[in-house]
Amino acid sequence: MNHPTHAPHTSANLALDPRDWNSHPAYRYPGYTSTALRGPTQPLVPLKARLGELQQPVYGHGAIGALDHDLTRNARRNGEPLGERIIVTGRVLDERRRPVRHTLVEIWQANAAGRYVHKVDQHDAPLDANFLGAGRCLTDDKGRYRFLTIKPGAYPWGNHPNAWRPQHIHFSLFGPHFGSRLVTQMYFPGDPLLAYDPIALSTPEHARSRLISDFDLDITQEGYALGYRFDIVLRGAGETPFENR
Repeated sequence: MNHPTHAPHTSANLALDPRDWNSHPAYRYPGYTSTALRGPTQPLVPLKARLGELQQPVYGHGAIGALDHDLTRNARRNGEPLGERIIVTGRVLDERRRPVRHTLVEIWQANAAGRYVHKVDQHDAPLDANFLGAGRCLTDDKGRYRFLTIKPGAYPWGNHPNAWRPQHIHFSLFGPHFGSRLVTQMYFPGDPLLAYDPIALSTPEHARSRLISDFDLDITQEGYALGYRFDIVLRGAGETPFENR
């Protein structure tokens, strides 16, 4: 997986710290049953770089809309989306805690009732005509991103008897090309379902706290939305666990 950053490729920043593979989930985790079907059983075969040869964004900065970061408004039809409004913000940092500037951050999530806008999701919970559950933005010069959204609900997922996923938001980060995509999940502090979730538990214990956001009253907007901080570290000591290696 390539390092998602738009910094110039100089000799200084090519000397990357090694990845801490012990902080990431295994491809196959017995408690997460579908990994037994889709996780590789043979050593991975490296392919010659093609997308990796591109040294500029291919998604197009001009494609970011003014409301793409605001999930409470980017799909509104005839009213406000239902649920608790929240602000999710943080920084994207490299292995030396330097900001990763102008990188694409995308999120997707269930609505307040625990339902995705997707044909595969047949959970018996209502859809919200004013909430799509997807957004994107670019980090600023200090590596910061910011989303306004609705706190997602828990939902059943059929992995094992009485299985429920904790409240969570999916994050995707792109570097200078699609071959540099990294994916992770953000959880909420104090969620009792975290202790029962095989996806969260598949992350090595010492690194699980890196997937849990921090409630922050300074981010909270008075009378409107609670604030959560979630920094994403791409590499090195303290790196955020990712779903793909």
